Amino acid sequence: MAQKPAPAQAGSSLDRLPPIAKVGVGALFALLVGVLYFVGFYADVATEIEAAAQRQTLLQAELTKAQASKEAYQKDLDEKTRREQLSREQKKILPDDSETPAFLSAIQGVATISGVNLTSWSPTEEIPQEFFAKVPMKLTLSGKFHQVAKFFYGVGQLDRIINVENIQIKITKTPKDEVEVDVDCLATAFRAMRQGETAAGINPKRRPGGGHK
Repeated sequence: MAQKPAPAQAGSSLDRLPPIAKVGVGALFALLVGVLYFVGFYADVATEIEAAAQRQTLLQAELTKAQASKEAYQKDLDEKTRREQLSREQKKILPDDSETPAFLSAIQGVATISGVNLTSWSPTEEIPQEFFAKVPMKLTLSGKFHQVAKFFYGVGQLDRIINVENIQIKITKTPKDEVEVDVDCLATAFRAMRQGETAAGINPKRRPGGGHK
């Protein structure tokens, strides 16, 4: 007697699983995908983030160092500018050269403003001292008493240090019977001794030309 064929298996093994088991399999599959994503992608991104953070820290340190260098440079530049300005101001007061033309020009400018007549001027030899040299100039001027007083005051207000000494005053009268004074005096400016100069070794300057008598 012929045997009946066995019935065909209905569906796959997954189809035969109960619904709750299917959910579990799906969750496991999703977990495996997540693990693979983390291992294959997120780990590399994390490494790059860490490297970028280290670079940022290094760049920040270099920036801080550069800013400190800039501030130090600006401070040095400001100090250099201040010293140069101070040096210029000091040279106005005590130049390192006799600067006779500038000396005479300053005197003439004060005479013009004061209204006195500067009739003669005669530079004389320098007189060396320990740290500076005297630069004398004999002056003869005339004018009214208040004009002469204004002249002496104006000389005292100049940037360069100028002493007026050995003042000799003679009263005179003009044809209009106005009282004026003739003044002989010695105006002395100063200059700083140059490097290497000494009071004993300095060569006195010859009287410059151009003096008016």
